[in-house]
Amino acid sequence: MTISFKDRVAIVTGAGGGLGRAYALDLAARGAKVVVNDLGGSRDGTGTSDAAAQVVEEIKAAGGEAMANGGSVTEYEQMVEMVAKTKEAWGGVHVLINNAGILRDKSFAKMEPADFDLVVKVHLLGSANCTKAVWETMREQNYGRILMTASSTGLYGNFGQANYGAAKLGLAGLTKTLYLEGAKNNIKVNTLAPVAGTRMTEDIFPPEAFAQFKPENVVPAAVYLVSEDAPTNMIIGAGAGAFHAAYVTMTQGAALPEGERTAEGVARIFDKITDRTGETVPQSGSEQAMTIMRLLQG
Repeated sequence: MTISFKDRVAIVTGAGGGLGRAYALDLAARGAKVVVNDLGGSRDGTGTSDAAAQVVEEIKAAGGEAMANGGSVTEYEQMVEMVAKTKEAWGGVHVLINNAGILRDKSFAKMEPADFDLVVKVHLLGSANCTKAVWETMREQNYGRILMTASSTGLYGNFGQANYGAAKLGLAGLTKTLYLEGAKNNIKVNTLAPVAGTRMTEDIFPPEAFAQFKPENVVPAAVYLVSEDAPTNMIIGAGAGAFHAAYVTMTQGAALPEGERTAEGVARIFDKITDRTGETVPQSGSEQAMTIMRLLQG
């Protein structure tokens, strides 16, 4: 089976380099018309460049169709304008890959509130802005594929990245509500946690690993997750040609009877609370309340 994006329109944010560029090139090669969005800033979000235009030229040189957009994901009106121009040119938007991001790494003790704020704005609010800008179009056309970019830092933690981790786990949470709200209109929403050697990570990876973790090795997962037959509400990790799934699980838990509902009571049954035997993967938040009710009913 060949996965095709013929007659599909895709927007990829942060596509001037690294992972975003790799996604845009592959989507275009598969027939998609691609909007390459990028401010062209440095890793910390400062400055601008013509990075998006360069990727558009690459796509056109290979026979594809693309346009550049320099709007900031942190500015909702700029994202609305980007979507309007895309629809005017190509009639719709079928795919959105929220990839734009910056890093301002410091230990939490040394991190300025402004650095926390901006990273959350770009990653979390920026993805929400882009998604909101395309949401009604996708509802109207009864088709949409949206990919959020999380991180192992958000899922599991990493020293010196409190701002980044908070934003990235927030994106996994955003996915888990939007997949429910989009289901009746054939909008599928997934989360990707990539591990790649890019400008964002070049001083984190050893040189030999940097080469092994090239962005192109993440592309297969991203492209599948925005394809017509994609799953929904998945968190998929990808790097160096390896892929895995991550889940938010819930244990069977335990209940305390009235009269024993104290901190001491929780301490006494904590091993049972955290026992992972029979843990589940809830598909909505209501399942927590349902589990509690079952425990109370014995």
